[in-house]
Amino acid sequence: MESIRLKARAKINLGLDVLGRREDGYHDVRMVMQTIGIYDRIIITKIPEDEIRIKSNLYFLPVNENNLMYKAAKLLKDKCGYSGGVDIDLNKFIPVSAGLAGGSTDAASTLFGINKLFDLSLSMQELMDIGVEIGADVPYCVMRGTALAEGIGEKLTPLDPLPRTWILIAKPPINVSTKLVYESLDMNGVDKHPDIDGLIDAIKRKDIHGVCGCMGNVLENVTVPLYPVINSIKNDMLEHGAINAMMSGSGPTVFGIFPDEKTTLECQAYLKRKGEARQVYITESFN
Repeated sequence: MESIRLKARAKINLGLDVLGRREDGYHDVRMVMQTIGIYDRIIITKIPEDEIRIKSNLYFLPVNENNLMYKAAKLLKDKCGYSGGVDIDLNKFIPVSAGLAGGSTDAASTLFGINKLFDLSLSMQELMDIGVEIGADVPYCVMRGTALAEGIGEKLTPLDPLPRTWILIAKPPINVSTKLVYESLDMNGVDKHPDIDGLIDAIKRKDIHGVCGCMGNVLENVTVPLYPVINSIKNDMLEHGAINAMMSGSGPTVFGIFPDEKTTLECQAYLKRKGEARQVYITESFN
């Protein structure tokens, strides 16, 4: 095998709770993560030169050591010493700086792809352990599916799969720094926490209305006041048939869970007409 084609899938947070700040600057979290159908396309090809080459369809993305895919390839090179190098071709569809783990899932797919391409025989757990050196969401993006994430996000417990669900993704034309959002979070100002245990129980019962009733994201306390358009999009989704709507991750992307395809399509058309969100996609949960 000289090359491998991969789909790097995005994620949403069905529930995101922050328990406190750690001495190392990270935060302890408790989150329910869900893979969705939106994905980037990645082709990794072996090259004889001892180099890591990256090209992308988006001119503004870094293609050097500041790219998480580069870090993933370099980490595997340092740890496993595969022969030669890699050419990585990224065709990006997941919105950038959106709270959808776009960079993390590209890194996770790079770990998976190089492991397979060079027959490194690393287990999923070993890839996840390497992934946490790149970023807190990378281990989850290696595992995928429906999962409880704890610690800084690296302690993962697989959950029963979320039932097939219509999801609308809407990203306004702003970018949000995850690091800045977490640094700005005042735990004393958080008066409501999502019901993570209730969320897990509803998923187990395959009760999508129960899932929606337990959704919550404490990071909205930081991002929404900075960007009121997030609340505007949430309210538009709720007024146009969403069972519930919420910001994903640190934002600014909003996702809504809908009862059927028709209602999802109607809301997508409305949001596109209104124009507050530049990127509006219909997708589904992926397990």
